[in-house]
Amino acid sequence: MSATAEMTLREIDRAHHLHPFTNNADMHARDIGHVITGAEGVYVYDDKGRKLLDGLAGLWCVNTGYGRREIIDAIQAQLEKLCYYPSFFNSTTEPSILLAEKLHSLGLPRLTHTIFSNSGSEANETAIKSILNYWNLKGMPARNKFLARTYAYHGVTLGATCLTGLASCTKPFGLPNGGFIHAPGPYHYVANTDLDPVAYGQWCIAETEKIILREGPETIAALFAEPIQGAGGVIVPPAGYLKALRELARKYGILYVSDEVITGFGRTGAVYASEAWDLDPDVQCLAKGITSGYLPLGATRISAEMAETLFAGGYYAHGHTYSGHPVPCAAALANIALMEKEDTVAYVHDDIGPYFEKKLLALASHPAVGEARCCNLMGALELLDKGRKVTDPYFGLGPKAAALIRNHGVIVRGLANLIAISPALCITHAEVDELFVAVEAGLDELAG
Repeated sequence: MSATAEMTLREIDRAHHLHPFTNNADMHARDIGHVITGAEGVYVYDDKGRKLLDGLAGLWCVNTGYGRREIIDAIQAQLEKLCYYPSFFNSTTEPSILLAEKLHSLGLPRLTHTIFSNSGSEANETAIKSILNYWNLKGMPARNKFLARTYAYHGVTLGATCLTGLASCTKPFGLPNGGFIHAPGPYHYVANTDLDPVAYGQWCIAETEKIILREGPETIAALFAEPIQGAGGVIVPPAGYLKALRELARKYGILYVSDEVITGFGRTGAVYASEAWDLDPDVQCLAKGITSGYLPLGATRISAEMAETLFAGGYYAHGHTYSGHPVPCAAALANIALMEKEDTVAYVHDDIGPYFEKKLLALASHPAVGEARCCNLMGALELLDKGRKVTDPYFGLGPKAAALIRNHGVIVRGLANLIAISPALCITHAEVDELFVAVEAGLDELAG
C-alpha cells in the first residue's frame, strides 16, 4: 500500500494542496479545514458526517441548489455527444451558439454578442482586453486607463486584480499597476462622514467626476462597477447612485461595464440587475449563477457597436482553450431552462426574497449588529465588538462570527467585520427560518 493510501484526506490536503483565499498554515495548525463530501438541495455534508445549510450557495453561485438532475443529465448528455471542441479558428459548437442567443434574449438587447471564458475573473479580463482593442481600433489608443471603485471585487487575474479595490487582494502582489484608478465606493457604514447614505452616494459621484477630470476623460477607457459590491461587503447602493454613475460615464464617453458575476441570474430578483435598474451597460460580465456553479463558465457581453468595431478589426487575438466549451454551455442552458420552468426570478422577487430580507433586517437591533443591509437574497450584517463599531478590516469579527454560526449548522461568509449571506434561490421559508436561528445563536455568542 502506498504512503498516500495510508494518509487521511486531511493529511493529504496538508501535504499537497494550496488553498485559495486561505491562511493555509493557520488552517492546518488548528485543524479547522472543511472537507465537503456531498450535497443536496441547500445542504452540504462534510467528512465528519455533519449536515450544514449552505447560506452562501457555494460561493454566491449554486442558485438552483445542489443535485438538480436536469443540469446533471444535460451535462452527461453533452459529454456523450461531444465532450469538447474549441471555438478557435472558425469553429464552435451548438451549445455555445445557443447560449449566446439565450443570454441576449434574457435582457439588455443592446448587448448583442458574447465572448465566453471560464470564470468571472476571466470575464472581466476579457472585458479589459476587448475594450483596449476597441479603443485602438477607434483610433483612440490614449483611452487606456480603467476606473473602478474602492471595495470593488472584479477577480484575481492580473487585470481583474488591478480593478479590485480591496488591499487584501492587491497588496500582496504589488498591484495595481499603472492605468488603474479607484474612485470611492458608496460604503457608508465605514465612511467617516456625517452625510446620510444618499448624500454620501452623491458625494461619491462628485468625487468620481473630479477623478475623471484630473486624469483626463480622453484617457479613460471604461468604468467597471458591480450593481451590488459583493465581496467588498454586500454594499447595496443608495438611491440614485448607480444611475448617476452610469450617466457620468456616458457624459465623458467612457464605456460602462456592469460586473454581474454575482447579481446575474436572479439573486436580486431580476435576471440582470442592470436591466431592472436601467443601467444600460456597454459591457456586462457574467459567471457563477450562469451554470449554478455546476461547471466553470464566464461570459462577457458586448454592445453591437463594439462587436462591429472588433469584427472590422479583423483577427481577434483573445480567447482561452475552453472558451465556449460545449459542456459548461449545455449546463448553463439547462440551468436557465430550469429557472424558467420554476419561475425562480419571480419566486425571489415576490416571495422568498422579501421573506429573507425581513428576517435579516430584523437582526439590525441585535446587540452584536451595527447595520443590516439586503437586496432580496443577498445580505450582510455588520458586527460590533462588545457594542463598539469596528472599521479596521483586519480586526476580523466576520470570520469569528462565521465560525460560531457554522457550529450551529449553517455556513455564512465572514468578511472583515461582517457576515455575508446569500443562499440558493430555491431555499424555502422553513430553511430560511433554520438559517436565521443559527445566525442569531452565533451572534448571541459573539455578543457574549
